[in-house]
Amino acid sequence: MANSFTQIHIQFVFAVKYRAALIDNDWKERLHQYITGIFQQNKHKMLQINSMPDHIHIFIGMRPHQSISSLIQNVKTESSKWIKDQKLCTHPFAWQEGYGAFSYSKSQVPAVVRYVKNQEMHHRKETFLDEYRKILTAFEVEWDEQYIFKELE
Repeated sequence: MANSFTQIHIQFVFAVKYRAALIDNDWKERLHQYITGIFQQNKHKMLQINSMPDHIHIFIGMRPHQSISSLIQNVKTESSKWIKDQKLCTHPFAWQEGYGAFSYSKSQVPAVVRYVKNQEMHHRKETFLDEYRKILTAFEVEWDEQYIFKELE
C-alpha cells in the first residue's frame, strides 16, 4: 500500500507438543531453513531463528499485510507436515497449541538476535518454562499457569 511505512520486530516462541524433545541436532538446521522459507514466501524478513529440542525461537521483521495468528498457523502447519513428510522424527511430531509473540524496538534488535542465536548457552542455566515465564512477566502479559506449555501428564 502506498504511503504506508512500518518497522515491526517480533520474536515468536512456541513448543513441541507436550514439550517433547523431538527436534534433533541432525536436522534442526534444515528445519530452520524450511521455516525461514515460509517467512520469506510470506514477505517477512528472518532476523534470527534457533531451536532447542523442545521449542523454537524465531525473530523477524514483519510486514503488516498478514496477521500474526495466520502467519504462525501457517508456519506450524507447514513445518510439522514437512517434518513428517521428510521422516525426520521417529515419534509423531506436532507443535503445541499456542505461541508467544513479543515486539521489540529497532534499538533492541541486536540484543534479541544474540539472545536467539545463543539459546544453547542460555538453556544451560535456565529451563524453557522458567525462560518463558520471565518473558511473559517482563512484557507484563497476563497469563494463567494452566495455559503455559505443558508436558504430557
